[in-house]
Amino acid sequence: MRFTTMRAKSPFLFSVVALVGLSACTTGPIFDDSDPNRQAKQGALIGAGLGAITGRLAGGDDRGERNRATVAGALVGAAAGAAIGNQLDKQEAELRQQLGSDATIRNTGDRLIVTMPQDILFATGSAELRPTLVSDLRDVGASLLAYPDTTAQVIGHTDSDGDAAFNLDLSQRRAASVADVLRNEGVPSSRLSVIGRGEDQPIATNLTPEGKAQNRRVEIVILPNA
Repeated sequence: MRFTTMRAKSPFLFSVVALVGLSACTTGPIFDDSDPNRQAKQGALIGAGLGAITGRLAGGDDRGERNRATVAGALVGAAAGAAIGNQLDKQEAELRQQLGSDATIRNTGDRLIVTMPQDILFATGSAELRPTLVSDLRDVGASLLAYPDTTAQVIGHTDSDGDAAFNLDLSQRRAASVADVLRNEGVPSSRLSVIGRGEDQPIATNLTPEGKAQNRRVEIVILPNA
């Protein structure tokens, strides 16, 4: 009887061991920014965990069925997570080669965040793009076309100087100007969201000129379709 119980539990134990093995990778290259496949690895780990949980919940009341569903969910989730992570790693590497040094790219594992300081995109108080930066935005548009299973949020941010209502409107208009370039490159409007945050989401202090400069930015958030 004891042997039968252990056999029934073995698939679940196998999935746990597999997840622990994947988790061990998190202490190594997965968090090394120089690893070009770091997000594919992290995606596989996260996908396996979420898939295992989903499979177990969907497995019903029978213990054996739950264990089989857990293993199947982990495998499917790992494959899906790795695919998304691999796509993000590849797209990130391409954008780093194409964009100028003024743009920054952050890969969070489920999205890419391309950030451009508003001071290099726009004159003070203006929503008209500087011609010298349009080429970088066109490169982002080309990247979105090369990866059609993605959407993008174009988000404008300001510092806290001036009237909050004016800043909100300015951030919206600047985000719209950036989105217009992406549309002109052929990116469908249905794949773009234009958002103005004004001064509500600072990433640095507004008490220093350096902090204010960081807060004045446009972010293009690239999201793979699930």
